[in-house]
Amino acid sequence: MDLSLIIAFLVLGSAVGFAAGLLGIGGGMLLVPFITALLTYKAFPKELIIHMAIATSLATIMFTSVSSVIAHHRRGAVRWDVVRLLAPGILVGSWIGPWIGKQMNSSGLALFFAVFVALSATQMLFDKKPAGTRGLPRGVGMFGAGGVIGVLAGLVGAGGGFISVPFMTWCNVKIHNAVATSAALGFPIALAGTLSNVYFGMSMPDLPPGSLGFIYLPALLVVSLASVVTAPLGAKAAHALPVKTLKKVFAVTLYALASYMLYKALA
Repeated sequence: MDLSLIIAFLVLGSAVGFAAGLLGIGGGMLLVPFITALLTYKAFPKELIIHMAIATSLATIMFTSVSSVIAHHRRGAVRWDVVRLLAPGILVGSWIGPWIGKQMNSSGLALFFAVFVALSATQMLFDKKPAGTRGLPRGVGMFGAGGVIGVLAGLVGAGGGFISVPFMTWCNVKIHNAVATSAALGFPIALAGTLSNVYFGMSMPDLPPGSLGFIYLPALLVVSLASVVTAPLGAKAAHALPVKTLKKVFAVTLYALASYMLYKALA
């Protein structure tokens, strides 16, 4: 990997880590479009670019989620009982998600990502949270909910917070507990999704040097290191900046990134 690409991934990882700490969101929706653009610029095989961007984004969550979970756990905010109930379904769904993605061509996968990000941006822009109307399901219900969260997260390379947080608040989990618990769920999502992307990607022809299945290891290393360093800075800045206003700005940014991915899907 040449110096210009290293610098680009350093800047990207720093920005994503800061945004994650500042706004309490995962970086997948930011990472995927920018990694897509960088790999396109470096003339990677076009049929692999979207798959590699999503897989690499998902793999970074294994590292970035740990510091977030530790911080939330120290405040006693993680509902570990909910984690235990959702995790089995999430592990299965996060393995299946990349397999579904492999069956889709690059255009279809980019289109799915664009629609998902646009919907998530709308949720953030209007700060829509479903009112708690029921309790958490049990047994098969939680396994099924975890499976849906895992499949969607594995397909778009995100930590699942845009799905798991609304689900938990709908089930009367307090919002700060839902956010903290979602952070804890990011690790099993990323772990199963990463292993799946390695397994299903290994059979693909023309993988670029530095790839492990669909994962581009140099990008994973640089982005993860940078984001882990800047995430605490973002969390500190959250106490001094108007986060609600920043979330609206971030939502508009997501619309722009969704538009880029739509362009990639239609080009």
